[in-house]
Amino acid sequence: MNTTVEQPVAVACLFTWIGFVCAISFMEAWLKFRAPGVTLPIGLGIGRLVFAALNKVEWAFAIVVSISVLMHSKFIFIMPNVLLLFIILILILQTVWLLPALDARAELYIQDKPVTTSHLHIWFVVAELIKVTGLFIIAISFFKQS
Repeated sequence: MNTTVEQPVAVACLFTWIGFVCAISFMEAWLKFRAPGVTLPIGLGIGRLVFAALNKVEWAFAIVVSISVLMHSKFIFIMPNVLLLFIILILILQTVWLLPALDARAELYIQDKPVTTSHLHIWFVVAELIKVTGLFIIAISFFKQS
């Protein structure tokens, strides 16, 4: 039995995208605060830069995967494509709402101003978990047994 990969460029982008999100959101985000000398303001400043860069990289992956899907799909409304649209919706929400709101909170911390309690980080982590799960499901759907 042979396994073939449909849309190998999309698959490579999907797994690399998963790696970026896991490495940054689930490792770097909290590990940086354990490094000697990294204060909360310094860690938040680093986090703002890293997550802004990650967001740009994610959009590049989303565009490449979307182009691949559009070029190779006979039907647009099949499960992997609908799931990709859902992930892009999550990315839009992160780009226009969550990241700017978290960035504003980080700036308040950096300036040593009062910051109210918020569940934004929880929403962000949930979005990342959903996104990574969806990306994995899409990537696996491109593997075919023959």
